[in-house]
Order: sequence, then structure tokens, then C-alpha cells
Amino acid sequence: MDEVLLRSLTPAVLGVLVRRGAGFAAAEDAVQDALIEALRTWPDDPPRDPQGWLVTVAWRKFLDATRADTARRRREDVVEAAVAPGPATAVDDTLQLYFLCAHPSLTPSSAVALTLRAVGGLTTRQIAQAYLVPEATMGQRISRAKKTVSGVRFDEPGDVATVLRVLYLVFNEGYSGDVDLAAEAIRLTRRLAAAIDHPEVAGLLALMLLHHARRAGRTGPDGELIPLAAQDRSTWDTKLIAEGVSILQTALARDQLGEFQAQAAIAALHADAPAAAETDWVQIVEWYDELAALTKSPVVRLNRAVAVGEADGPRAGLAALAELDAGLPRYAAVAAYLHEREGDLARAAQLYAEAARKATNLAEVEHLTREAARLNAALRET
Repeated sequence: MDEVLLRSLTPAVLGVLVRRGAGFAAAEDAVQDALIEALRTWPDDPPRDPQGWLVTVAWRKFLDATRADTARRRREDVVEAAVAPGPATAVDDTLQLYFLCAHPSLTPSSAVALTLRAVGGLTTRQIAQAYLVPEATMGQRISRAKKTVSGVRFDEPGDVATVLRVLYLVFNEGYSGDVDLAAEAIRLTRRLAAAIDHPEVAGLLALMLLHHARRAGRTGPDGELIPLAAQDRSTWDTKLIAEGVSILQTALARDQLGEFQAQAAIAALHADAPAAAETDWVQIVEWYDELAALTKSPVVRLNRAVAVGEADGPRAGLAALAELDAGLPRYAAVAAYLHEREGDLARAAQLYAEAARKATNLAEVEHLTREAARLNAALRET
């Protein structure tokens, strides 16, 4: 197979589809699918007219995708129009798409991109803008993902846990460009919750809603990061909090605890506190104990050390922290906070500066740098 020939024909085929009325992003997706088909079939059955073959197959792929998108939107309209609450009575092919897009053979980034494209209905351009990568790069990522799962069969039940992790990855990307990925993740999780009756699906939806409810208070007017304790709680969305708590309570009542339900319970306790000083840290520690038992995650134990420091004092928090690997992400930031609470400002300032050097998020770097500068200024005044 002459892949150089395929690449040389791509612009012409793309142009034909656009002239026929396909949008550029949809045309690009269709051409990519046609190229994958060519790579699969041409070695055994090369066409006489390669460009004509590609145009025919790409146009058919475009029409199939358009019909599928129309059908998906029709199903969503039916779900939105339904009056009776509760799980859907039947499972359609949208649910299969969730499991297909979260197939274990895909990398996390590919699974997320394919989920947004196939289940969310976003264009390649929108996904690329959200991830701040070139459209061609995202198109290649989605095409590779489609090729990877092209032969997957649904002879066995899908892995709900994997689907939930992909949706949680989408949610944690936040938002940029013209696509709000946090809101998109909530929309997709609502769709999944309507299609499958599973306590962890409800737990993830509750967790997303409770975190999203605090979104307006997380950053200042200049984009600076505001810690939870310092946030203006009047900016929190009380309707989202109430919905999240209600969904969580229903899930917990089934007595099938999972990690997303435990995380949501912690988020609910933060959201329920009228002020930071009124937070029920003892209960939060108990939920972190449950979460640590479920996940065996050192990151969970790191967050638990903060909660222990609040519930039992900074010395107890530092003792819990000492049991963990100092190379964990955010270890230095947690240690800095606990040392400051204990009154060791010099050590805390050093640790905040160290944490700033290790941070990868710009807002977090600036926040930690400000914390170090604040303590250094206080030390100079003493």
C-alpha cells in the first residue's frame, strides 16, 4: 500500500465532500474513516480509481455519521421529554458506545477524545480547541482510536468502572475554547444514569454536581486560585448542591459503596458547611478511611492527612503524612500547610516554594508562590 498516495489524495477528497455540503470537521472525520478502510482493504483489492473510491466511501461514511448523529439527538430529546423519573426501561446503542469508547485497549486520552466525539457528538475541531491541540492532531488521535476498537464485539457486559473513569477524566479537564468539558461530562453522565441503574454512576454524577456547584468560587477576578477555606460560599450553586446530595443519598441507601460515592460524601460535607470553620472534619476523616480502603490510593491517604490535621490538629496530620512517600504529587504543599498550622513558618515557606517548583498547573504555581512570599514577609516582620 502506497501511504504517500493516500496522503496526496486526501485534500482533493476532502474538497469534494465540502463542496457537496459536508462541514469541514465532519468531512475530515469521514475522510479519515475512509483512509482507515483503504488501509484495511486496498492491499488485497486495490481500486482502479483510488480517488473515486475514497470519495465514494468517505461520502457514505459522512452520511452514516449524519444519520447516527440525528438518531442520537432524537433519543436524547425523548429522554429530556420523559416525565417519569428513574432509569430507562431499555438500553440502546448509545450505552454500547460508552463501553466501546472506554475500551481497555485505548489510552486514557484517546478514550476521552473518542467519547466526546462518538457519544458527546462534539466535532473534531471543538475537541481540539478544548484540549488546546491542533485539529489535525486530534483528528489523528480519534482516527487511531476508532481503528483500535473497530473489531470490538459486545459478547460480554461492559466495564462500568472504566466508563466512569473516562467520564471523570473528561470532567477534570475543566473547560477552554468554546467547549465546557466539565458541563459536557455532567451531561454525558446524566445520559448514562438514565440508561443504567448503578449506584456508582449515581455517585459520580453526585460528585460532579457537588464539585461543579463550587466552580464560581474557585478563582478570583484575575484567575488566581482560591483555596476552599477562603472561598465565598455565597457564590456556590445551592440548587446543584441540593441535587447532588439527593442523588448521593439515594445511592448510599443501596448499601453498595464505591469510591465515587465516598468521594461525593466528602464533597457533600464540604458543601454542607455554612463556613469553613463549621466543616465536619471528623466525618470527613471517616469517609477518607472508607475511600482509602476501597482504592488503596496513596493520593487518598495524602488528602486524608489534611483532614486529620483539621480534625485532630496539625501534629496528628504531620504524623499521618510521615507514613507516605515524599515524592507524591502535592506532598510538599500538604506538608507546608500543616507546618504553617503548627506554627513553623520558616519550614512552611520553604515547602511552599518547593511545591511551587514541582507544580505543573500555572494557577497552582502562582498560588503556592504567593503563599511562600506571604510567609517570608511575615518572618521578616518578626
